[in-house]
Amino acid sequence: MPTTCFMRPRFAAQTALFGMAAILAGCSAGADLQPLTPYDPNQYKLGVDDEIRVITYGQDQLTSDFRVDSNGKIAFPLTGGLQAEGLTTAQFAAEIVSALQKARMVREPHVSVEVTSYRLVSLLGEVARPGQYPYQPFMTMLTAVAAAGGFTYRALEQRAYVVRQEGNHTVVGRLAPQEYVKPGDVIKIYERHF
Repeated sequence: MPTTCFMRPRFAAQTALFGMAAILAGCSAGADLQPLTPYDPNQYKLGVDDEIRVITYGQDQLTSDFRVDSNGKIAFPLTGGLQAEGLTTAQFAAEIVSALQKARMVREPHVSVEVTSYRLVSLLGEVARPGQYPYQPFMTMLTAVAAAGGFTYRALEQRAYVVRQEGNHTVVGRLAPQEYVKPGDVIKIYERHF
């Protein structure tokens, strides 16, 4: 009988602690955010502030480096401004070929486009060095955090808050450590509560 008396208060205390832990877990930072649609780095599309190299084979005067301007265009010679934002490098190369053919300046142009410098990724919150860092192909949340010096001792490492541009609108959601970061993402690493 005395054993039962000691067990009940302990059981009640444990139940209260587990209940409290469950409530806190549900209220932990970012728990209510929806996961974002996964980003496929193989489908990289050009955007504002990307720097690219356009190589026009056999035409040195049409081979140069360009930056995608705030309107999503580059000022390519002989063609005026060409829309680059939202296109893959292969699609943009095809646009340049088409523009050169329309201008009748180059017979059978052969063009390739490569990204030389990607848009930045911003990291805020519980990282050693918050700031903006160059995107790298196949960058995950964890490698982005590593670029910012790693997590602080207070960081919640299981998920992050991210603001992402999808076409003409902005989305907010949750990002897991192994998920891919998209160029231009703004990522906030939460502080854990306990």
